Amino acid sequence: MPADWQVYILRCADGSLYTGVARDLERRLMQHNGECAGGPRYTRGRRPVSLMWSEPAADRSEAQQREAAIKRLPRVKKLHLIGR
Repeated sequence: MPADWQVYILRCADGSLYTGVARDLERRLMQHNGECAGGPRYTRGRRPVSLMWSEPAADRSEAQQREAAIKRLPRVKKLHLIGR
């Protein structure tokens, strides 16, 4: 059974990193870039954003736990995770 959830890291136009979770990653990326309604306030002023990394998760709980763990990482470890 394929994973319903994705954990992802975006690089914003200002160089900052944003970590989030989504069921439909393509739609969520469009929201981040203002191509459709929705999206967080953080990325609204930092467009365009690019998807740098994503990882499947079995369910929402697993996705949110992984997101929280990534958000606790220092920037250098996040860059290492995305291969930069």
